[in-house]
Amino acid sequence: MQHHPVTVVTGGSRGIGAAVCVRLAEDGHDVVIGYRSNATAADEVAATVRAAGRRCVTVQVDTADEADVDRLFDTAAAELGPVTALVNNAGVGGPVGPLAEADAEGMRRALEVNVLGYLLCARRAVRDMKARGGGAIVNISSVAATLGGPGEYVHYAAAKGAVDTLTVGLSKEVAEDGIRVNAVAPGVIWTEFHADPQRPAKLAAGIPMGRSGQPSEVAGAVSWLLSDDASYATGTVLRVSGGR
Repeated sequence: MQHHPVTVVTGGSRGIGAAVCVRLAEDGHDVVIGYRSNATAADEVAATVRAAGRRCVTVQVDTADEADVDRLFDTAAAELGPVTALVNNAGVGGPVGPLAEADAEGMRRALEVNVLGYLLCARRAVRDMKARGGGAIVNISSVAATLGGPGEYVHYAAAKGAVDTLTVGLSKEVAEDGIRVNAVAPGVIWTEFHADPQRPAKLAAGIPMGRSGQPSEVAGAVSWLLSDDASYATGTVLRVSGGR
């Protein structure tokens, strides 16, 4: 009998993903860390998960590649047991600046990871969760989906708008299967995601709470959406943005 949830976190080696892995381990989840390139960072997060007394496996994965996604979930099931939850977090920003100056290949890659990657991971998770009678998915969106990202990354904002729509549509599609699908939309968070490392400090004045957020604050929202306390929440996009 499986006593602990088994949760796949894509992009789990740094930033918000790493914070989510650590928080879920503290909450009793066994964790599968999907990472793109930095094995050392993934191993460090895995060590923290294990230090919390939970099992962990790391898998190198390109979430925009169907075969890689299948290998991620197959490895998770083989090593830790049936997957009970997915946190779709792996993302790339792509080119920063006005759309008129954006590089087409950079935009294409961003859309592949930020949209197709979420779709492929959600598709596989739903297949597995249907077979075992339920589960939960949390997609990491962004306030950019509603703010639009003008002058910075309109293409990224468009991708996150797609994530919000995916969340709403899929939640209705699989509700009868006992699968909940929600999203968290972070505002400006202190991570390595930004092209300008000081961007969170520079933008703080425009945020009603007067500061940028910490990855752990996003992780807390993800944790709640995956918990039994959120048993009646599906199709929700939870804004964690300091009022932005």
